[in-house]
Amino acid sequence: MTGREPRVVIIGAGISGIGMACALKTQGFGDFKVYEKATGVGGTWHHNRYPGLACDVPSRFYQYSFDLNPGWDRLFAPGNEIRSYVEGVVERHGIEPHLELGTEITDARWDGGRWRVTCGDGTVDEADVLVCATGVLHRPHVPDLPGLETFAGSTFHSSRWNEGEELTGKRVAVIGTGSTGVQITGALAGVAARVTVFQRSRHWVMFAPNPRYTRLGKGLARRFPALGRLGYHGYRATLFDFLSQATVIRGPRRRISQAVVRANHRLLIRDSGLRERVTPEYPPLCKRLIVSPTWFRAIQRPDVEVVDTGIERVVPEGIVDRAGRLHEVDVIALATGFDAQAFMRPMSISGEDGVTLEEAWRNGPRAFRTVGLPGFPNLFTLQGPHGPAGNYSLLSLAETQIAFVMRWIDRIRAGEVVAVAPTQAATDAYYEELRAQAPETVWSEGCRSWYHDPDGRVELWPWTARHFRELLSRPSDGNFDITPPPGSACGPP
Repeated sequence: MTGREPRVVIIGAGISGIGMACALKTQGFGDFKVYEKATGVGGTWHHNRYPGLACDVPSRFYQYSFDLNPGWDRLFAPGNEIRSYVEGVVERHGIEPHLELGTEITDARWDGGRWRVTCGDGTVDEADVLVCATGVLHRPHVPDLPGLETFAGSTFHSSRWNEGEELTGKRVAVIGTGSTGVQITGALAGVAARVTVFQRSRHWVMFAPNPRYTRLGKGLARRFPALGRLGYHGYRATLFDFLSQATVIRGPRRRISQAVVRANHRLLIRDSGLRERVTPEYPPLCKRLIVSPTWFRAIQRPDVEVVDTGIERVVPEGIVDRAGRLHEVDVIALATGFDAQAFMRPMSISGEDGVTLEEAWRNGPRAFRTVGLPGFPNLFTLQGPHGPAGNYSLLSLAETQIAFVMRWIDRIRAGEVVAVAPTQAATDAYYEELRAQAPETVWSEGCRSWYHDPDGRVELWPWTARHFRELLSRPSDGNFDITPPPGSACGPP
């Protein structure tokens, strides 16, 4: 049985999309295109450029396993270094000719044999396989604050940071105390004249130093690549075997992890009143754990204030809290997060019989094992719904999903398969297992966050990252609707 090379369209040039492109290139595929609405690659690392931006996963693990970087500057890489790394991967693997930057995809439709993909300028492309690598956190959430439009100073969301804004000596309001708010506060404390942090909800923070790698260490890593592989797999094993299990399995790992985080707040915040105001009532790990080298020191500075009374309104001079106090500021930084339910939206996608993604997701985003949608043949999602997106390397997770997708693309090229999509029955059974397992996770222990849907159900993978890797490595044809080539006896058993 012979086939032909399928044309692949990838939507998104973030870490997943670039990883997918590299996999295609490595396995000899040449007919593929990567569309990206931004003017550069890197996804979240292209858009986010705020002060203090850094990854909370060690840099030795937050990289592609096929392109290990021996020259990381710090234990936790800053955003600009990760952006440069992804740009370097694109150059080293020859992805530039396949990139279409500054082009947003607005519509994708399955016509019974191929995908018709429409760009924002009206041009149309066609593909045998469509890979949506649009990311998770890419649609900024801007809160509806009364009077925000009247503010006389500068206002911007953390993901749309005004890099030309000089903040030295300015009075800055940071709205939000999630990971982004913590990083911005730590970076601006001692630089701005005053930083006022508006806390809507409390978060658990764990102190972690961020030392530089020495020149000797980087030199040895370059000279002996095995050291880089050892570091990568060492961090992966640690996160697989400890933190990953602590979040999804009740037992000593979870209790130890939670005790360590509680000790951070108890020992590193001297003022008992401040400690009480920033320490959550829900257990550690229930929301994404924030890792920071600067937060505890920053909030105890005399020129930093944490306001937990809420925001009443914004006025030209600044922000009035619900206690009636006016906080005069020059800049408002919105560290208010993203729409975690967006995924491919607002792009319009239509599958078999014209069924739209909005119709398929009327009860919330769903995907079989995070990578496929019933009724949407030859469409694959990277970082799709209900993935293990906690404190873990998304590059490692993306590589697991990419390997799954490549197995199907290889079968299409070999002529074994024309089209494939998960069955509705397999997807329903998978979600029954997922919902049954969710109460065992730490995310079900009494908090609400972007880890939950509007009804409070856990939106993350409720098993270990190791199980994720194992499950996607052995797809069963019985879970899929497979269209064989014309005249072929091949098909699902």
